[in-house]
Amino acid sequence: MRQSLAVLVFVTVGVSTVAAQTPAPPPAPATPPPPGWSGSAGLGLSLNRGNTDTTNFNVSFETTYDPKTQDVFRFRGLYLRGDTNGALAVDRLDLLTRYERTFTGRVYGFAQLQFLKDHFKQIDYLYAPTFGLGYKLLATPTTTFNVDGGFGFKVEQDAVPATATAPATTTRHTDAVVNASDKFEYNLSKTSKITQGFTALWKANDFGDALYTFSAGAAAAMTAHTQLKVELLDTFQSRPSSASVKRNDVALLTALVYKF
Repeated sequence: MRQSLAVLVFVTVGVSTVAAQTPAPPPAPATPPPPGWSGSAGLGLSLNRGNTDTTNFNVSFETTYDPKTQDVFRFRGLYLRGDTNGALAVDRLDLLTRYERTFTGRVYGFAQLQFLKDHFKQIDYLYAPTFGLGYKLLATPTTTFNVDGGFGFKVEQDAVPATATAPATTTRHTDAVVNASDKFEYNLSKTSKITQGFTALWKANDFGDALYTFSAGAAAAMTAHTQLKVELLDTFQSRPSSASVKRNDVALLTALVYKF
């Protein structure tokens, strides 16, 4: 009986020792996060009370869907509104939907739809679908600089208000257009960067009739998901719908941006 117990104890200890010496299988590698959406949303507000009562606010968003393949979808929007002593001073909505497909490391194609509504430029609406090619002049971890150009058409409706000598009029026209743009970004550090952008939309049969937009800005991180952004936006229309419209509008925007 004692011999049987000794054998049982020996076998049990031996099996336990072998099990302890057998290495555990390595843990499965962590599954990388699926590619998808990223972007930001911003809100800015400025108030002035005293000799003049001024209220200005801006709402913006920029979203990208990048599945890390050849195709990228981008969506961007900006709304500006301002009141001075109760009278409307700024009212502008700018939207852009864009699809890009990479052909080589630096060459890509694009198709986009731009929408603009600007009360003080007397633009009821402007739709401009265009497509073309682009080139990445710089593509490093700290600096990106892209240029592109293409063609398409625009549908624009202008609303000219009534004057003492003329009634209000609305005109709608469709024209072939040529477009060009550039986008520059430079990371000053891990938490700050500067940006620059330019767009041009020319009437194909008259390059003297054009709409230009220039922007320059800087952003600095406040937390992991928020940043403070300051941007200068300049919009120039070479031939407004009426003589009462100024060709150039400049806005200085400050916004708190949430990144996701």
